[in-house]
Amino acid sequence: MRIVRPLLIVVFAAWLLAGCAREPDVVTIRFWSMGREAEVVGPLIDEFERDNPGIRVDLQQIPWTAAHEKLLTAFAADGLPDICQLGNTWIPEFAALGTLEPLQPYVDKSKVVDRSDYFPGIWDTNVIEGRLVGVPWYVDTRLVFYRKDLLAKAGFDHPPKTWEEWNRAMAAVKREVGPQRYASMLPLNEFEQLLSLGLQQDDPLLRDHDGRGNFQSPGFRRALSFYVNIFRRDWAPPMSETQISNVWDEFFKGFFTFYVSGPWNIREFKKRVPPGLEDAWGTAPLPGPNGPGAGIAGGTSLVLFRSSPRKDASWKLVEFLSRPDVQQRFHAAIGDLPPRRSTWEYPQLKEDPYAQAFRDQLERVKPTPKVLEWERIVQEMRLASERVVRGGESQDDALRDLDKRVDEILEKRRWMLEHGASSEEALR
Repeated sequence: MRIVRPLLIVVFAAWLLAGCAREPDVVTIRFWSMGREAEVVGPLIDEFERDNPGIRVDLQQIPWTAAHEKLLTAFAADGLPDICQLGNTWIPEFAALGTLEPLQPYVDKSKVVDRSDYFPGIWDTNVIEGRLVGVPWYVDTRLVFYRKDLLAKAGFDHPPKTWEEWNRAMAAVKREVGPQRYASMLPLNEFEQLLSLGLQQDDPLLRDHDGRGNFQSPGFRRALSFYVNIFRRDWAPPMSETQISNVWDEFFKGFFTFYVSGPWNIREFKKRVPPGLEDAWGTAPLPGPNGPGAGIAGGTSLVLFRSSPRKDASWKLVEFLSRPDVQQRFHAAIGDLPPRRSTWEYPQLKEDPYAQAFRDQLERVKPTPKVLEWERIVQEMRLASERVVRGGESQDDALRDLDKRVDEILEKRRWMLEHGASSEEALR
């Protein structure tokens, strides 16, 4: 016994040391997420950590109003996270800054991220100068919410598919509802409606390698004329959404029949519909000049930053959040639209008639011009159209002034192109 006890002590100590040696190293990745999505993604990250015991996720929730400035500040201070949710219109800017990790090598090896399963337009928003720098997380686009019953009273048994049908439907609805009500609601404080009409044209919104505005082109002139005509005919009120006490209540009161908006309103309309009107509303793809038209490829993507030393672990989180089953649960929690076709095969989406119109629309979404100045440009477009609708400025003057303003915004880009510099080189 005197010999055995010391031996047992040695064995026990060795066992403890071996156990400590086998304890896996834990990698902590920093993930910045914005808005409501940051609140909803938490339970999914808990599941990811259970599936990947060697990885911990430090999730930071950032308000959308502060996100852009915080990202630029972090870039300047060399403090960017490993992985981030990035708005699609911000991707060209951060790609130009040289901060985004090219992701095609990761996708080539991935058994989860399959390009062919994504809607082409939304995937394309992540390809900058031929390089893939993001993976779509969710999609945002616009289409038509409409009152079936009011449209039927006006003599139409289906929503319009072309601009000509939409004009006839709006004229008929206006005759039916009278002078105090309207056929459509197109909030003047939003640019998305006119932008969607512009994307439906063959003419690009920018020209000369995205170095100058192209808003005087025949295509955008046609889009603006169609848009302005809706207000001139008194088919839509010249109002911002903030001028309406409650857009959902007014929709069900019949203040307007057509409302161009986004996917979050499916949940809102379902929640707020009065008794007896449950089947009186629906959704439909945007009409186009000659048939169902294109829409905006908005939303956000997941990106990795070049400065991260934990790219492999971060990519595992991208793959997890890209799985169709995870995207389906994310949609169920928040209502954001999945960017993968296979996710739309889950019953919750496939059997939802309101969501299916978005599924149709997503096949025709188009990216906006991939220039870092785009958010400034699109606000200039909105202001120009508002001057025409509210102020009576001629369309010719508004478009000429719009192109002039856009050319001034893009002056630096033209200089770079003329001197053979890339966006990344010019900004450094």
